[in-house]
Amino acid sequence: MSEPHGLADIVGKHEAKILTDWLNEQLATARQGVISEAELRESSRAFLAQFARAIASDYDTDLSGQAWDSVRLHLEALSRERVIQGFTSSETAVFIFSLKKPLFDALRDAFSTNPERLSVEFWKLSQVLDKLGLVTVDSYQRERQQVIERQQQELLDLTTPVVKLWDSIVALPLIGTLDSERTQVVMEGLLNAIVDNEAAIAIIDITGVPTVDTLVAQHLLKTVAAARLMGAECIISGIRPQIAQTIVHLGVDLGDVVTKATLAEALKIALRRVNLTVTKLGAVKSGD
Repeated sequence: MSEPHGLADIVGKHEAKILTDWLNEQLATARQGVISEAELRESSRAFLAQFARAIASDYDTDLSGQAWDSVRLHLEALSRERVIQGFTSSETAVFIFSLKKPLFDALRDAFSTNPERLSVEFWKLSQVLDKLGLVTVDSYQRERQQVIERQQQELLDLTTPVVKLWDSIVALPLIGTLDSERTQVVMEGLLNAIVDNEAAIAIIDITGVPTVDTLVAQHLLKTVAAARLMGAECIISGIRPQIAQTIVHLGVDLGDVVTKATLAEALKIALRRVNLTVTKLGAVKSGD
């Protein structure tokens, strides 16, 4: 029997067996209940077909040819799916590295009588699969970082809601610590709310802010200054005794910013500033 020309011939001739062996390698380490065998088989089949076309067209270890574009795109899409499914980077890389044994076995069978050729083919295939493994890991890390950044942005949006309390009065209840990035989100959200609601008064409530240091105070003052540039007066509420002591101890000058202990007191001030008042109609009756 004549010796095959190379890996492309071997894969083309034994693709079904290589696919089956590769699938078994993956199933041996696959996380149960996360990805189905049918889904794994289809993804593996599609990749092996693209891999076979690439090595038949341009079997170069630098993977720079256009023939490898579809292979890289497949790995990027797979990494994106694995991030969403909750796989780790190591578990995702197994997709490529588990292909080594089936391909090495096929090479060994094909070149069993030619050790020198077998060594060359082994080394070349190792380089290609290692680089494809790096493509998979890089794609996974890139996608994972995008997911983290997106979740952080969504969390920031959820923890910095601007609420319309009354005509021309909005409130921004802050929860958690303020850093430079979050201050920018807070500022943008407040300024947009001032414009959208034509607000004259903006109440910044810091009841949910655990501590106020010099940096937090500076961030608050920046937000107040930005709101004033938009024509809105700011009131800071939620000044607890310990926070008041901290501000005095730090020597932070809040200037002419009005501060109140509670949001209710701040709302009373805000209503007076816009010439509104709240009155009780009478005693509250049961069932009203």
